Amino acid sequence: MTDPARIPETIATYMRLRGLEPTQRSRRRRRPATNDENAPFTPGRDPHGLGDVVADLTRASGWNSQLAREDLVLQWEQVAGEETARHASPVALGDGVLTVQCDSTAWARQLTLMRATIVTEIVRRFPEAGVSSIRFVGPDVPSWKWGRRAIPGRGPRDTYG
Repeated sequence: MTDPARIPETIATYMRLRGLEPTQRSRRRRRPATNDENAPFTPGRDPHGLGDVVADLTRASGWNSQLAREDLVLQWEQVAGEETARHASPVALGDGVLTVQCDSTAWARQLTLMRATIVTEIVRRFPEAGVSSIRFVGPDVPSWKWGRRAIPGRGPRDTYG
C-alpha cells in the first residue's frame, strides 16, 4: 500500500498495534481472540452505575411488575389528583383490575365516570403494573347474609316499606 519509510513512526506504531497494516518489522503472531469476559477492552467491561445494576437485578429477578404496583399505590395522589386521593384509595390489585375504595357512593359514581382518564394515566406511568381496568366501590357496609343457609337475593331488605 504505502511505503513504511514515509509514514511517521508514531502513526506506524499506531497502525501496527491496531492491526491495520502489517509491517516488515513485526513478525510476531497475534494471539487468537478469546471470548474471555475479563479480557481488557472487550464489550461489557465498562463500569456501571448503581441504578443500572439495580435495574438489571430487578429485571432478572422478575420484580418489575411488583415494584410498579407498589409505586402505583405510593404515588396514587399524583395519579388520581390530590382531592380524589383524599376520598379514594387503592385497596387491591388482581387479574389486571385495580379496586379503589371510596368514602361514599357518590365519590364511587363520580370516579366511575372518570375511569378512562385514570386508567390512561396509570398505564402511561406504570406500564409494568398490568392494570387494565379499575373497579370503584363504596364504603364497607354490614352484610345481611351470614351462615350456611344464606340464599341469593336481596334478603330482609326487600320487605322494608
